[in-house]
Amino acid sequence: MILVAVAVVGGCTDRKDAGPRPAPNASTTTSTASATDNATTTRSGTPTNGSTATTEPVEPVEPVEPVESLAWSSCDESFECATVDVPVDYARPGGASLELVVVRRPAEDPKRRIGALFMNPGGPGGSAIDLVESIALPREITRRFDVIGFDPRGVGRSTPLDCRSHLQQIYDDDPTMEDRADRATFLADSQAFVDECARKYRNLLPHLGSRDVARDMDRIRAALGDRQLDYLGFSYGTVIGQQYAALFPERVRAMVLDGVVDLSVDGLESAQDQAAGFSAALDAFIASCGTGSACGLDDPAGSVIDEVLAASEAEAIPARRTDRPATPGVINLALAQALYSDALWPELARALDQGRDGNGSGLVRLADDYLRRDADGSYPNGFEIYFAVTCLDQDFPRDPKRVMDVAKVVGAAYPRIGEGLVNDYVRCALWPAPSQPLEPVPATTRGLPPTLVISTTGDPATPYVSGARVAEQIPHAVLVTNEGEGHTIFAQGKDCIDDAVTAYLIEEEVPGRGLVCS
Repeated sequence: MILVAVAVVGGCTDRKDAGPRPAPNASTTTSTASATDNATTTRSGTPTNGSTATTEPVEPVEPVEPVESLAWSSCDESFECATVDVPVDYARPGGASLELVVVRRPAEDPKRRIGALFMNPGGPGGSAIDLVESIALPREITRRFDVIGFDPRGVGRSTPLDCRSHLQQIYDDDPTMEDRADRATFLADSQAFVDECARKYRNLLPHLGSRDVARDMDRIRAALGDRQLDYLGFSYGTVIGQQYAALFPERVRAMVLDGVVDLSVDGLESAQDQAAGFSAALDAFIASCGTGSACGLDDPAGSVIDEVLAASEAEAIPARRTDRPATPGVINLALAQALYSDALWPELARALDQGRDGNGSGLVRLADDYLRRDADGSYPNGFEIYFAVTCLDQDFPRDPKRVMDVAKVVGAAYPRIGEGLVNDYVRCALWPAPSQPLEPVPATTRGLPPTLVISTTGDPATPYVSGARVAEQIPHAVLVTNEGEGHTIFAQGKDCIDDAVTAYLIEEEVPGRGLVCS
């Protein structure tokens, strides 16, 4: 299960491409351009869980030649696109490079332009280009900012990874280990998924972490000619923001983090926190159904969920209008997909009702939405870069048994969804690139303006406590509490949140501490 799913604001569900678009050639090239200015803070850390992690201190990048300005051209109807070369390895700025694609929505009032607002939707693996081209931002923001999105290295249009031929199989597999056969199948298919990525990209995998993405973003800032940038990150995008704040604090004018990932915990701790979050969201769905009639069910939703899960464990539930049945793995994904937004709860109730009657079609469709499956049965780039980044950014045990043992404990605490969620990270135990665990923004960071941190009380993917902890970690950060369900909230029509963010970005006006939006 994805640690932090792509947050597409306005609906909280994954957005498929709006249609075919011409994309530049994104092959690996040799570049004469090199890395950006010096980073401004240093950090260090040590591996945990007995892994072979290598924690790379955040050290200054060697000073290099300035980046060239971006050459913009019209694209995707009303937007502008450009490309920028970035070093594969910032320690070797004259070596191989990757081509990143950048999109710009120019400020509607250029004479009053404040600067560039960079955005990222999450993932890892979400397309910031898609986000910029689809999000309905408050008008005052689009008047005053160039809105910028770039697909991070390995994502979308920016030299995308392609090693997902085993994707459907690893998520069709039963993620709860009832016997040795379950375990053997799960491990074999996970190993096949990992091996394909290792075979194709072994030399690139160590250079796909969020620290390098933050350096890439600074390179784009420099190419724009701006002294500072503004940043709005959702979900995993908050990791990029935290890394940028740690590396380049004085280059931040304003930063908003919505649906926040806490970097002070390791991978398994994060998965356990998330299991608690998804379980709480599932309990909220069950409570909203009451005796069941409020959701169109004949019995309480919890009983229906348990019945459907048990039926799938005995035999996969046929799905008459899809190409595969609803396995326990499919149902695990269907539950997760629907819990990202309470707008999807009615669809989940219908799918569960159908599943109870022996038709798993609705459950398969929810799982397909989670995997962003296209109509032709193919899957877009996304999940391979998700693991490439997550397994690099966080510290996980290198022994799959250790992951599965923790998953059993979590499953006992959260029996409907916990074990499967944690077992997703068996892939990180098998991942070929040693981890480079990230750390929080250091408390000693100087020059960083107040950061606006938004955390939602019913967020399953990045639980409220994560945002609260991060707001305490970042110097001068201000926490805004959103009371509600779902993952992320800005630009979804909640005036209290939207007004606070807009005032902060436009006027650099920080909300009073303790702001709660009900």
